Amino acid sequence: MLKLTWLGHACFALEADGYRILLDPYAPGYVPGLGAVEMSANRVLCSHDHEDHGWKGVPVPLNEIHCPFTVSTLPSFHDDAMGSKRGLNTIHIIEYNGIRVAHLGDLGHDLDEDDIARLGDLDVVLIPIGGTYTLDCQQASDLADKLQVKTVIPMHYRRGEVGFEVLQTLQEFLILRPGHQEMPGNRLEITDDMPETTVVLNLK
Repeated sequence: MLKLTWLGHACFALEADGYRILLDPYAPGYVPGLGAVEMSANRVLCSHDHEDHGWKGVPVPLNEIHCPFTVSTLPSFHDDAMGSKRGLNTIHIIEYNGIRVAHLGDLGHDLDEDDIARLGDLDVVLIPIGGTYTLDCQQASDLADKLQVKTVIPMHYRRGEVGFEVLQTLQEFLILRPGHQEMPGNRLEITDDMPETTVVLNLK
């Protein structure tokens, strides 16, 4: 069973077979409205080295166990000017028993046909929607449609007192994604027969 947990902003944990990957943890107190990431991991993956995505303080156990995941990457940019404004961004594609999840990090530009082909068939995409530093709501929705992914999970946005003030809100994205599903908590079990929808995870 593959479990996904959202810890806020762009930070997620993927767990299977007793192994946990943590994606894009943020530094304590850096993201408005969020506390510290209080979760250890067997492996930490960061899309880029900024305080809200590349914090190195997550404890990683020394007793390494077998990793059930296959991890691949796709280079991209943090802006729409080939990285000249904010640098590089790494997309991570994580596969477990044929289920493929892509974390787009702080993607700041549209993906071309070659990039989409390299991503392949995805079951879940974790996509930034807040604009300013990344894709905005409309760009993210358009890209999600291009990817033809089953489950779209938005991240890197503002909701209430949580998130950077300059970011667009979750509601602005959901207007573009009719029929979305809102979960009662921050966890989701990912299966290969999930319906095609946008899923909103909620912090506890």
